[in-house]
Amino acid sequence: MILWLGLGAGLVTGFGLSKWRGHPYRSPTLNHIWLVFIGFLPQFLIIYIGNNRVTIPDWLAALGILTSQFLLLIFAWLNRQLTGMWILITGLVLNLAVISANGGFMPINPNTAERIIGAEQIVTFELGSRFGLKDVLLPATETRLEWMADRFLLPAWSPYQVAFSLGDVLIALGAFGILAFQKSNT
Repeated sequence: MILWLGLGAGLVTGFGLSKWRGHPYRSPTLNHIWLVFIGFLPQFLIIYIGNNRVTIPDWLAALGILTSQFLLLIFAWLNRQLTGMWILITGLVLNLAVISANGGFMPINPNTAERIIGAEQIVTFELGSRFGLKDVLLPATETRLEWMADRFLLPAWSPYQVAFSLGDVLIALGAFGILAFQKSNT
């Protein structure tokens, strides 16, 4: 969700700055874009297709998520010359570190999860079980690198509630910079 906000804001800002400067918007030249599609494929297959979230064993899902994160990091590294990409790379590294340190899933504290789904539903989840699409429910005392976990929430007035990490914020800021501040040929 926060990535989509960064992408949208980056495009709007990029188009606005281009218009203000009197030249057409030029999208960034991304090398090895196929890595993004290959990198997202494990997550798509494991998390978003049918009932695979339940039928695929946790170890295989974790491996898919880690593989996905690693491939996205390679893509970002190969495009590191773009404005904003180093911020995005930092976010990917933070997310990869916390996911790796916690068994291949992004940890989320039960208190944060409760604010998303409510107290009556959180009691149906066991500590250490998968929560949502890519998270694992862990108390702060059992979470490695807890400060990098999914711990931030959108404002309470937002109709869509989702937790996100510091790495997610940096990824969104990096994506914003990539789309908003590309140099023109004119």
